[in-house]
Amino acid sequence: MVDPKQIKSVAVYPPIGVARVGNAEGPEEFFLASEVLGAPPRPAAGFRDSAGRIKRQAVRFRVYARLASDATVELTASAGAAIEWRVEVANLKAGWYAFNQAMDLPDGMSKPARRRNADEPYRERLTIRPAPKTISGRNLRGAQYAFDDGQFQNRSVRLGELRTDDEGRLMFLGGTGVSAPAFAGMRPLTFANNDGWHDDVCDGPVRARVTVSGRSFEAEPGYVVVAPPNFAPGLFGVVTMNDVVRELFQDAGWLPKPMSTSFTRDVWPIFDRLSGLQWINHGFFILHGAGSPLDARSPAVIRRLRDGNAAAGGWRERVLGLFRDPVAGPGIDFLRIPDIYGDAFGEQDKHALARLAVTPTMYAHLSRWARGAFTDDWVGIPPEPRFEALPPEKQVEQLEQCGLYECLGGPFHPGIELSWPMRARSLWKSAYRLALISEGSALEQDYGGELTPERCLAGDGPLAAAGPGALTRWLGTPWQTDEASCNSAADYDPSTFLSVPSYWGARVPDQVLSGESWERVVAPENGQLQALKHFVNRSDWLRDVRGRHYYDRILNMVTEWWTLGMLEEKEPPAASSAHGVPECAWVESGRNSENAGSDPKKDLVRELERIDQPAAAGAAEGAPKPYRPPRRTFHRGEV
Repeated sequence: MVDPKQIKSVAVYPPIGVARVGNAEGPEEFFLASEVLGAPPRPAAGFRDSAGRIKRQAVRFRVYARLASDATVELTASAGAAIEWRVEVANLKAGWYAFNQAMDLPDGMSKPARRRNADEPYRERLTIRPAPKTISGRNLRGAQYAFDDGQFQNRSVRLGELRTDDEGRLMFLGGTGVSAPAFAGMRPLTFANNDGWHDDVCDGPVRARVTVSGRSFEAEPGYVVVAPPNFAPGLFGVVTMNDVVRELFQDAGWLPKPMSTSFTRDVWPIFDRLSGLQWINHGFFILHGAGSPLDARSPAVIRRLRDGNAAAGGWRERVLGLFRDPVAGPGIDFLRIPDIYGDAFGEQDKHALARLAVTPTMYAHLSRWARGAFTDDWVGIPPEPRFEALPPEKQVEQLEQCGLYECLGGPFHPGIELSWPMRARSLWKSAYRLALISEGSALEQDYGGELTPERCLAGDGPLAAAGPGALTRWLGTPWQTDEASCNSAADYDPSTFLSVPSYWGARVPDQVLSGESWERVVAPENGQLQALKHFVNRSDWLRDVRGRHYYDRILNMVTEWWTLGMLEEKEPPAASSAHGVPECAWVESGRNSENAGSDPKKDLVRELERIDQPAAAGAAEGAPKPYRPPRRTFHRGEV
């Protein structure tokens, strides 16, 4: 038991935790967010329930104390601590201002934004503000802990619930992914600013009061963000939100700027995240996926990347030359990576910010690496740490970063989890701790008929502090229309060579390796060439919600988002003939069977590939199945 006299400070961790919506209905149909940096959550029974619905990602909050000895300890029920949790969340999107572009862009690219739902005179009807909730004790749950009394246009909207675990830690479970209009029959019309619509994401402060041996401590608050589902768990953005905020913290003097470069910690992860994008976009597969000169999972490429000898310096400099310099501009250089859209895309498409760049710190690491000024500390692909095996000091470090590492660091147009305000210095109190309005207060929503960039960035503007609903109000409403709109060049420039650039492929894929293709990749009857043909085949991830036009697509996404596939890590069986296929692949799985119907084409391929095995051909499948059409079919001239 901790001596309360030795406690110097108490804080909630993670400082920012990320939960995600899901529509699985059972009380146990959820999983916990990962608590270690770069590791995906691994729910024991998968990401879906037995009916194929997507489970919610819950986030767990803990309390840690710093002692007089500078040691760190977790305060739990078993350690004699009683924790009272107090949580406030809101969804302010519909009563906020329209998204046009990030308001901190240079060169006059930021423009004023008019109110969403500008004709609604009773603005309070647009803000979903449930009453704050308090919970204290072990293994608690129930209707009294649900955020279900907030309303949109006088209709109740459930934003999530609180639970505790067997140590009294807090678990926050978000909404169920329900987005709807105020009136039946209203259709969404655009990617981010659909008047009359709401969704059930939210955000807000997480506070705790801890009592140890009769002495109480008010903890430094944390914060919860409820985001849309992660359709590619285990894959990460080339630039993560953690990279973005660390750049800010370093500039503010809250974190030291790195002055040396580790290959394992600072260099290889950049290339690995680039290579990981091969599973979400066909163009990235060609550029830096399996078999490319920058395939970061290839042992031969890794050996070359970690070679710091002067003789290899020319190659390293050429690789550095491929990366977009984050301080170059204002004109864009299209022959640079990452080939991902940037904040200015759609505003000034020839401006440097129309494409994403790595952060200055990441570029500095790459520059030192190119000069050979790095430490080759490689002992193999770093194993995922086990959270419970870490000392409390390291647990705290992991919890500070892991949620934001899971979120994308751009492009912020507006973004799918968090947006450009995260890089505003005024929004932060210290590294990883947001500046918060006072408990029980509501954020200001009225900055006049339009919000100008100057007013937005002013010291008393909306970025002065965070509170319930502060972070998600900058995002599109509803989130589904944005995810179905912000895709890759395959949609915007269909005549060009590759499907890059991409928007948010690491969360909302573009082209994927389908489960049907993977089945044939690992089929023992296929030789190398036939297996590779299936391996390089990529399918349109949004194919199941596309309609006759754009408006069909975004409407279908609102209700059918959960029927789309998720990417999950697969390993080919050792006995398969899948020569040349990586040891691990992220494969589309869980796609609703109604979307494709009975699809005889995949059966035809299987039958053809089994013709040298007469006993197997047709026998394993039994009698022919009746044809069941896919969810959507179109005729000539309809699309």
